[in-house]
Amino acid sequence: MVYTSGSTGTPKGCLLSNEYFIALGHWYMDQGGLCTMSPDGERLITPLPLSHMNALACSFMAMVMSGGCLVQLDRFHPSTWWEEVRASGATIIHYLGVMPAILLKLEPGADEDFSQQVRFGFGAGVDPRHHRVFEERFGFPLIEGWAMTETGAGACIAANREPRHIDERCFGKVPSFMEYRIVDDAGQDCDIGTPGELLVRSAGDDPRRNFFSGYFKDPDATAAAWEGGWFHTGDIVRQDAEGSMFFVDRSKNIVRRSGENIAAVEVEGALLALDSVKSCAVAPVPDELRGEEVMALIVPAAGVTATADSAGALFEATRDALAYFKLPGYIAFADELPLTSSEKLQRGELKKLCAGLVEAGKVYDLRALKRRRPATGGAGGNNKKG
Repeated sequence: MVYTSGSTGTPKGCLLSNEYFIALGHWYMDQGGLCTMSPDGERLITPLPLSHMNALACSFMAMVMSGGCLVQLDRFHPSTWWEEVRASGATIIHYLGVMPAILLKLEPGADEDFSQQVRFGFGAGVDPRHHRVFEERFGFPLIEGWAMTETGAGACIAANREPRHIDERCFGKVPSFMEYRIVDDAGQDCDIGTPGELLVRSAGDDPRRNFFSGYFKDPDATAAAWEGGWFHTGDIVRQDAEGSMFFVDRSKNIVRRSGENIAAVEVEGALLALDSVKSCAVAPVPDELRGEEVMALIVPAAGVTATADSAGALFEATRDALAYFKLPGYIAFADELPLTSSEKLQRGELKKLCAGLVEAGKVYDLRALKRRRPATGGAGGNNKKG
C-alpha cells in the first residue's frame, strides 16, 4: 500500500499489486527515445522518498529490472546537488518541478556542463520559463511525464520524443495502450485546444489493468474515482491538433475569478522568477464580488523583509508576465510552505491557511491595483488613443 501525496486533500492508501510494480518498471525501462536506457546499466539518482510511487515503483523497479543502480538521497540539498550527481556517476536524475528553479538561482560554477555524464532528467512540473534555460546551462534534457499513484502503468505519458514543446508544459502524446477523454464541467468532450479534466483508462477489455486495486477501506472513494468507467484524474489539460498534451493545473488549483480560469502554477512561475522570492504558493480565496481571488503566500529570499512595500514591489514586478486579472490580489509572507513528505505543496492545507489569513486580516490587500493598464505608445510612453 502506497499513500497518495495528499497535495490536494487527505492522503488515501492505494492498494498496489505485484503486476502494478512490474508493469511500471517495464514501462519506464522500455520508454526509448530520449529516455533510452543503456544495456550496460544506468545509475539513477533521486531525492524523492521511497514511500511514494515515483521512487518506489518507477525508479527502483526500472533499475532492478534493467540491472542498473539506484542512488537514493535523503532529500534534495541544492548546495551539494551537483557534487552528489558528479560523485555518484549518475546518468539519470529524477526531479520535482521546483528543483530546476532552485538550481538555476545558484551562482554559475566553473564545471556545470553535465552533457558527458547525465543523459536525461525525468520528472514533472518544470516551469516553461526555466526548461530551455536549464537544458542549455547544464547540458541534458528534462523529460516531462504524467502519471498518478492510482494510474500506474495503466495510464502514463512522457515527452520522450520530439517535438517536446518545452516552452508550454507539454508532457507528450498519449500511447496506444491507454484511452482518454478531456471533458468540461458537464462531462462533455472538449474541442481541440480547450482545457478540461483528463479521464483515463487502459485500452482493451480490462479498463483497470495496471491501475491501483482500490483505496484502502474506502470503496465509495474508489467508485467515485471510476465513475462512468473512466478514472477521473482531477488534472486540467489541453491537447493540440497534433496530439501533444499540455498540463494546465490541478482542477482544485484553478482560481475562478469573475469567469476567468487562472492556473495557480502560472502565477507561481512568474513569482519564482523573481530574485526576491525563495519559494511561493498560490491559492484561491473567497471573494464576495468575483467569486474567488488570487492569493500568493511568499517565502522571501534572504535579506527581503515582509512589508507592504515588499508586497507592492512583488505585485509590480509580475505585471509584465501576467494578465492583470491573474496578478495576486492578496500577498502574505511566511517562513515556510505546507509541504507533503514528498516535498509537494499541500494544496488543501494551503487553501485553508490562505483563507484564514485573509479572514484574520493578515495579508496585504492589492486588489485595488488589479486594473487593465492603458495602451501605451510613442516616445516616453505617452498614452494615445487609436
